[in-house]
Amino acid sequence: MSLSVPQHILDALTDVTMPRLPSEPAAVDHQEVAGFDIPVFRCGSLVIGSGAAGLRAAVEMKRRGVDVAIISQSAWGGTSACSGSDKQTLHTANTKDRGDNFQAMAASIRAGGAMDEDTAYIEAVGSIRAMATLQYLGLPLPQDELGGTLRYQTDHDEVGRATSCGPRTSRLMVKVLAEEALRLDIPFYNHTTAVKVLTEGQGDQARVVGVLTIRPKTSTKANPYGLALYQCAALVFAAGGPGELYRDSVFPNGCFGTLGLALETGLELVNITESQFGIGTRREGFPWNLSGTYVQVIPHIYSLDSDGNEHHFLADYYRTTQEMASNVFRKGYQWPFHASRMLEYQSSLMDLAIFRESQKGRRVYLDFDRNLLPVPEDKPFSLDRLDDDVADYLKTAGADHDLPIDRLRHMNPLAIEIYKRYKVDITSDPLEFAVNNQHMNGGIAIDTWGRSNIAGIYAVGEAAGTHGATRPGGSALNAGQVFGTRVAEHVAASGRANAPSTTDTAAQSLSAVREISAALNVQSQQTIKDIRAEVQTRMSDHAGILCTAKDVGQAYVEAQRLNAAIRQDGISLARNSEAGRVLQWQQMALASEAVLAALDFYISAGGGSRGARAICDPEGTSLPEARTGFLPEVRFRPERDEDKGSQILVRLDGDELVITTRAIRSFDEDAKSFFERDWPAWLTGGIFDLADTDDQPC
Repeated sequence: MSLSVPQHILDALTDVTMPRLPSEPAAVDHQEVAGFDIPVFRCGSLVIGSGAAGLRAAVEMKRRGVDVAIISQSAWGGTSACSGSDKQTLHTANTKDRGDNFQAMAASIRAGGAMDEDTAYIEAVGSIRAMATLQYLGLPLPQDELGGTLRYQTDHDEVGRATSCGPRTSRLMVKVLAEEALRLDIPFYNHTTAVKVLTEGQGDQARVVGVLTIRPKTSTKANPYGLALYQCAALVFAAGGPGELYRDSVFPNGCFGTLGLALETGLELVNITESQFGIGTRREGFPWNLSGTYVQVIPHIYSLDSDGNEHHFLADYYRTTQEMASNVFRKGYQWPFHASRMLEYQSSLMDLAIFRESQKGRRVYLDFDRNLLPVPEDKPFSLDRLDDDVADYLKTAGADHDLPIDRLRHMNPLAIEIYKRYKVDITSDPLEFAVNNQHMNGGIAIDTWGRSNIAGIYAVGEAAGTHGATRPGGSALNAGQVFGTRVAEHVAASGRANAPSTTDTAAQSLSAVREISAALNVQSQQTIKDIRAEVQTRMSDHAGILCTAKDVGQAYVEAQRLNAAIRQDGISLARNSEAGRVLQWQQMALASEAVLAALDFYISAGGGSRGARAICDPEGTSLPEARTGFLPEVRFRPERDEDKGSQILVRLDGDELVITTRAIRSFDEDAKSFFERDWPAWLTGGIFDLADTDDQPC
């Protein structure tokens, strides 16, 4: 029996209309810089990015009296507004039907290693407030009849802390936060791309004073690139991850993130060796993660070669039909590729199989109108022959239908609706997919208040490197909400951003404009198209789920050569309107080199397979096995326990990338607060660790 959910409810949860932006405030001044007439905007704090994390930071700052503004390359066009899977998740704790506590949740968040323990605890404690305020703003998170939040299990989460409004959960989060931002009259500047961060002072004394942007709408004869200056005393990086870094990606097109910009600014990056890869539909169509019920209904999976011949390739990897079907199901809550799950016929053996089919030039499909074909000489697929955990789940869900599409329609009709919006009818047509890059776990290194190594600069969301080697599925959304609030609290407590900045930025603007002019060289042989192809091909082919020391080392050398050429000759542009994209690809090339530098450092030091990548090595002690035999070409190094307790940091010093390591910050789980002793630190602002004499609580 299928659930009967009225179409208008499905439509409301799928077709999420975003609010219209009001008119933008005009520039307050103009600067003549190196022959360019540049409009000047002033604010106390500036947020780069209009996703869920950035909007949370802006809203919470405005509520606390901070003079804040938002700039966005494309409003409602980023990852949290456009990406997802069958369920986007927000993590909860201490809710009905499962015993839990903040320390247990923190332990799960940091379980993959290379994550600061205090950060994990902050995310756990903050999850309740993050979820409650979103509900207050109107996010329709599901409840039972007694008010308990409905929850389910997801990646790296054995307790089941995730909840969801369906495939558009993160977009709904963006919507309610955007509506609140507009209600609070926060200035919002759309089609505005940050290209240079301006700072004053050197070394430990450096402090942010502004951001130079490109705004096509401000382009004039005296300002052909559309440069615009935003003066600010605080800056929040919230522009997401480097989606354009990989050819095979489920990021929306045009998601560049700000890792390269951060490096150019002098910010330290952390854990950029760590990403997530998993199955999803291709970027050429509608990029979307295929986790949750898409695979829990156990559709048939096959590939087609160039002659149109169908291959039941999974049957070459799993020993029985039951084993194959059960691991297809488990891919729903073990979505990211993980090297250790290639062993003992587990679910990431499926990722490996799909990846290898793609390497053969074959195209891989899900067919929801067929059950899995059997392994040769084994019994056919049957719901009565599944591993106990799989059988129990489907039984509890009432998903006893004959065909995968009917099980999907029963368990999650929204999974069907979301593809219909993009002219893909999975009720009748197979769905092409591949193993893709999905999330950067690393990013800008921050402390417990979201502060970077440069005063006044903060990072939240995927721009921040708060995650370790792995993370529970959906916890990234929670982290952005929690740290968006933490950053707002700290900026407000400092008192530096309560009024628009009036700092003189003439010298910094001149230096930045000269650097931009040097990068934009119509005579250069380097083109955007060529750089994109080179960077994305190199990253997808040599820094994906299977890596070797030789390939990564060679890729790093090639990335260094590319950036040397860009520094020498710049990048050509056919028209002035391409200036923003040219600078973004310059920064993406730098980010690519940084990732490869960190990865080469990790592998050369003996680092093993963890999280997103298998470090393949003929001397490795982990050897995956398929039904047809061992797979020596993917023999890999296991992760070393000692690496879980440290992090790799990368920063740019001149033209050279400098790599260091540090131990993760620990957290004393036995420490207890005491009201009378600890209250004064809250009352006086002592908890905010405001080291600068100017940064005193208001």
